[in-house]
Amino acid sequence: MIIDTHTHFYDPTRPAGVPWPSSDDPFLYRRIMPDDYKKVAIPEGVTGTIVVEASAWLEDNQWILDMADEDPFIIGLVGHLEPAWPEFEVALDRFGAHPCFYGIRLGRAPIDNIDYEKALAQLMGLNLELDLLVGAEWLDNTAVWAERYPDLRIVLNHVAHVPITGGQPDTEWLAGIHKTAAFSNVFCKVSGLVESAQDDPAPDDPAYYAPTLDALWNAFGEERLVYGGNWPVSWRYAEYAQVQKLATTYFEQKGVEVLEKVMWKNSQTAYGWGEGGERKW
Repeated sequence: MIIDTHTHFYDPTRPAGVPWPSSDDPFLYRRIMPDDYKKVAIPEGVTGTIVVEASAWLEDNQWILDMADEDPFIIGLVGHLEPAWPEFEVALDRFGAHPCFYGIRLGRAPIDNIDYEKALAQLMGLNLELDLLVGAEWLDNTAVWAERYPDLRIVLNHVAHVPITGGQPDTEWLAGIHKTAAFSNVFCKVSGLVESAQDDPAPDDPAYYAPTLDALWNAFGEERLVYGGNWPVSWRYAEYAQVQKLATTYFEQKGVEVLEKVMWKNSQTAYGWGEGGERKW
């Protein structure tokens, strides 16, 4: 079993179009739907995916949830709701009632901001999780949140955007990763590897990514790392099979049990999905 915890689906041909990706991006600005993803993912053993909503349009959350109702391959959604929106509280209650709605993703981590504090408290109260699309500059704040909201599961996206060079990772990032990983409610996605590669094209040699993965392994261990493909964004840099192979090559060296944890079991803990993709708590 493999659960990919990070995909995006969208359709620029819908009547209202899409706010992301931009029409100025000829690579991504095309219709990307679950059947397109399955063509590249199922041959690699993927059995389901968690969608991360990149659209800032409120009803696009419902659009994905409707897909999940029809297609069990979509086991869940990490939605897009902004704490500053006047409708945030009502919308989170609304979408949170759906069994395949696992949480939301935010792109920054300010502390002592009343809108964010209320949002995180509501997430924790509903037993939903928080994905964070942040880099090294926000990791100290993430640690504050993790301590302040100990029952809120936090999932760092795309290895917290560290530049991958084939050598030792950035020292500020490394310090921030260890600071956040000290809290057991923080997880990290093994995603965004080829996107973060500083060499062009992104190397297909797993050894190039090993120093970064070693740092994550040393910080989070075998229980709090989860696999994500970030398709179709990753497609710009590498084929899906290569993206997945970078993860499996590294973790299979740790043993079959560890490989299974990273590729699907840990995502059950991070997102709370159970049989049929529905939340188990």
